[in-house]
Amino acid sequence: MKKTGLILMAVAATVAGLLVGTLNSASVNVDLLWFQLELPLGLTILSGFSLGLVVGISMIYMARIVPLRLQLRKARTALLKKNELAQDKLEPNTPDA
Repeated sequence: MKKTGLILMAVAATVAGLLVGTLNSASVNVDLLWFQLELPLGLTILSGFSLGLVVGISMIYMARIVPLRLQLRKARTALLKKNELAQDKLEPNTPDA
């Protein structure tokens, strides 16, 4: 089921990319401070969208996922220490022979 959904999303993205690329075939100049590029408008639009998507997902990951993983790591460490202390209390101390 997941594989079918992934294939459908890939096909939809390819079709959308081809539509944007063919309907926006005019050339535009992109000035990047030190150099200029002359690219098709469709490629510029898709590149801007892709770059924005990557930056946005990275920001969400850094702002939400990383702190939650750190919190989970601390909670697991505290739980392991608590379990070790409880295990030590349950085991009887027997002198070594």
